[in-house]
Amino acid sequence: MSAVLLLAVALAGVDTAVAAGREPVLKQVDLPHSYYWRELYLPQLTTGPSSASFLSDGQSLVYSMAGSLWRQRIGETEAVELTHAQGAYDYQPDVARDGRSVVFTRYDGAGMELWRLDLASGRAQALTTGGAINVEPRLSPDGKRIAWVSTQGTGHFNLFIAEIDGNGLHNARLLLGERRSTLDRYYYSAVDHAINPSWSPDGKRIVFVGNAEIAWGSGDIWSVSLNTRAPVRILREETSWSARPELAPDGRRLLYAGYHGRQTHQLWLSTIDGAPPLPLTFGEGDRRNARWSPDGRRIAFIGQDANGNSALSVMEVIGGATQAVLAKQRRTLAPTARLQIQVRDGRGRDVPARVSVQGSDARAHAPADAWMHADDGFDRAAQATESHYFHCASPCLLDVPAGSTSVTVQHGFAHVPWARRLDLAAGSTTTLHADLQAQALPSAFGKWLSADLHVHMNYGGHYFNSPSHLALQARAEDLDVVENLIVNKEQRIPDIGHFGESVDTGPVRIANAQEFHTSFWGHLGLLNLRDHYLTPDFSAYRHTAMASPYPHNGVIADLAHAQQGVVGYVHPFDTVPDPAKDPVLSHQLPADVANGKVDYLEVVGFSDHKATAAVWYRLLNLGYRLPAGAGTDAMANYASLRGPVGMNRVFLEQRGGDDLLASLKQGHSFVSNGPLLGLLVADRKPGDTLAMAAPGPTKYKVALRSPVAVDHLELVHNGQVVKQFELGGDRRSFDGEGEVDVAQGGWLLLRASNDGADPQLLDLYPYATTNPVWLDVPGGAPPAREDAAYFAAWLGRVIEAAAARDDYNDAEEKRATLDYLSAAQAIYQGKARGK
Repeated sequence: MSAVLLLAVALAGVDTAVAAGREPVLKQVDLPHSYYWRELYLPQLTTGPSSASFLSDGQSLVYSMAGSLWRQRIGETEAVELTHAQGAYDYQPDVARDGRSVVFTRYDGAGMELWRLDLASGRAQALTTGGAINVEPRLSPDGKRIAWVSTQGTGHFNLFIAEIDGNGLHNARLLLGERRSTLDRYYYSAVDHAINPSWSPDGKRIVFVGNAEIAWGSGDIWSVSLNTRAPVRILREETSWSARPELAPDGRRLLYAGYHGRQTHQLWLSTIDGAPPLPLTFGEGDRRNARWSPDGRRIAFIGQDANGNSALSVMEVIGGATQAVLAKQRRTLAPTARLQIQVRDGRGRDVPARVSVQGSDARAHAPADAWMHADDGFDRAAQATESHYFHCASPCLLDVPAGSTSVTVQHGFAHVPWARRLDLAAGSTTTLHADLQAQALPSAFGKWLSADLHVHMNYGGHYFNSPSHLALQARAEDLDVVENLIVNKEQRIPDIGHFGESVDTGPVRIANAQEFHTSFWGHLGLLNLRDHYLTPDFSAYRHTAMASPYPHNGVIADLAHAQQGVVGYVHPFDTVPDPAKDPVLSHQLPADVANGKVDYLEVVGFSDHKATAAVWYRLLNLGYRLPAGAGTDAMANYASLRGPVGMNRVFLEQRGGDDLLASLKQGHSFVSNGPLLGLLVADRKPGDTLAMAAPGPTKYKVALRSPVAVDHLELVHNGQVVKQFELGGDRRSFDGEGEVDVAQGGWLLLRASNDGADPQLLDLYPYATTNPVWLDVPGGAPPAREDAAYFAAWLGRVIEAAAARDDYNDAEEKRATLDYLSAAQAIYQGKARGK
């Protein structure tokens, strides 16, 4: 989950990130927390089906799969491709009642537009233009009107309606006006949205999901008459973007997807009058995007297959008999070729890897059973759409359009990325050998295991993950340890059944830990919990029974430590907190550090690494030996996310044992999203203390190995750069040694960074830092009074925010919270006075 929103500007002089050229995939959408609505609501490229609509005969379907629309008869195994756009992807088909045409959504990297396909001629026609996000097209029963959701004009998801004929759309207009909620919302916009439209069988009403005066979840199910335009609530339920309610042809039964106290989405039936819902489906995995057959006897829906990939099924309403719609043969619009990719490491062994394939159609391709993933940002000057990739368990086999094809392969940070372009002849089979070149750090700097301290195996995404599949993802990324942080998603905790498990697959160890959620204090990673999951796993959820800011993070840290847990702050800062300017400041990190509650800080994570490091340096200056950790916050079952499992990782030194958490807590490590760093200061490694008899020069050795070019490699002493290394050639490798003058005690570390993004690294920008080597010098470290005053002012604002809350359960909770914060503030105030 994202860092606590801190509407701040960076402090003067701090090197803030400029992700040169990299922009969000859908920058025109003006809504918070894009990693939720983009994955949970908008269509994504998957190799399996993602949505479907019945043809008028009720015996065939039109569905989206691998970026095209396909037609297939139920019970048969051949799928016929209907659309295949150059450099664009087609989703969300809705078949006209007369069976002659299909409306759908097309994504081209710039926006999502509505299109119409004439099924007889194959002619496709654009219905909207302008670069907005236009999704969920639904034709009225008589085919004369269309409803859909668009961000046109506002950047928010609103219901639109228009007349439609052979010439296109006419009189497009908002169905409901925009309104601003009186509630403060964290994960959702202050402006209400209206999504998931469908028509009543008589064409007089539209059923939809809206969040008017709803604080949490994507909203309730509503009905609106096209005559009165006055919405009426049908069902109150906390939904999560994909309820997609639809009335049966009888006009009475209401089908939708919901979790309703369960861990996954299932299909439910209510009525137009809002009768208590009853479930239609059960079991693991999600069932979503459901559609009635024209006669109301069948339901088509998207679930997941045995490998967790998206899958299309048709269920009989009476009896529940369900059959999979499998495209075992595919009749494509253009000739194809078969490509086998075999990935080998530097010693000639097959290894799994991350692979990207772009065909002659300027589209991404993957094996039919692979999970396709997409980046959350890209440089529009360099790419037409975001990067896509899949994890190949070498060898892997896929079909691609004939012609020029590009392939890139990556396997963690210690191998050079591999790329080839080749021309594939129609009907041919080609085997491509990707022989990777190793680039490990010299052994003198240590023996390392890499760990991603912040992964969510399942978090409501398009796929259904398992420990075995998560291990495959980790192996492909050359990752040794995964900390699966089990956490709530709305009212559910998707991976709660795995708590207490520890999975060791040999090359990969998966530990099941916990993330503690609060949008007020900041989020915590709780590793190595030996006894039980901490519930409730959130606090300060306004407008709920758990609105109280108590327990604060210090209480949770004590509960975790009581069962031998390791406590860290995760995805801390997108900007540097400014106590003088931030409208609200409630992040509790300084208080918990002063009170000895924090074991590590995600310096590299789902936040701005340079902003987080700026705060970290101030804490180090005050003598707090707070180790850097790293975690991607990867929602590993998402189709769209900022980087794969292991993109942000900590390299933990093995010092004669396998207690990696001890190495984490002691700082025997470095953190990175790409560059590998080695540092020796007079033979001391990160986390060690160098005792010097007197100030003066001391020897150092440094090393850099990186899969991408690096702009800056620097030694940093007490927050100041004391040595810049000149990088030549491809700027991916460097070895150096020399002397650095140490005039004062404190700390010294090595960092690597870039000014902007690199398309080969799916993060804001390349960044890595070692933990400090601590310098024990006569006279000690500088007093850092300015840094202490900064945190004292910070906590003053936190106390102000905490005192203003009116939703503590009782006076004792408020008193205990304010006393805790005040005690920490007093520590910083004392340091600011030189005590």
